[in-house]
Amino acid sequence: MAIKATIYKAKIQLSDIDRNVYGDYPVTIARHPSETDERMLIRLLAFALNVPSNNDPVALEFAKDMWEADEPSLWQKDYTGNIVHWIEVGQPDEKRLLRATARAGRVSVYSFSPNTPIWWKSIETKLTRARNLSVWQIPSERSQAIAGLAQRTMVLQVTVQDGAIWVGDGTRSVEVATVRLCGQLMSKK
Repeated sequence: MAIKATIYKAKIQLSDIDRNVYGDYPVTIARHPSETDERMLIRLLAFALNVPSNNDPVALEFAKDMWEADEPSLWQKDYTGNIVHWIEVGQPDEKRLLRATARAGRVSVYSFSPNTPIWWKSIETKLTRARNLSVWQIPSERSQAIAGLAQRTMVLQVTVQDGAIWVGDGTRSVEVATVRLCGQLMSKK
């Protein structure tokens, strides 16, 4: 018998001053049996950093990347089903990223492994034609600290100001400084 996903519920209280996006976002996350707390919390962080503004009628959704090979960690689709934004968490290979950049208007990757610089150096030159790709590194000591906030039911405060990111649960707070490896700065949508 296969092990089933564990359901987590989170309420993200977002204050993204840089993009002028504010609000409370209740989310339900199906955590794959092989997924770590660290990866799950990076998915939540990626959601918070890319949630569309209130003016954008199309929602950002958690996809089934660990169950379905053709899906990312998160995506935003328009009303016709076209992929507006494809978001990967981890270190996808260059073929997957090239397919994603051909399918989506914008592709973002959030890598949190200590070997991110080695991974990126090995595929960077193969992705030169991918103009709609942004790759971000989250330092592994910060992603591990964020993992400590994981609970089956969580309320997370995420604040973004002047490129600095703070993630907290009311008792603990972690500052995260993302490192842009490729692509455009986070949009001001």
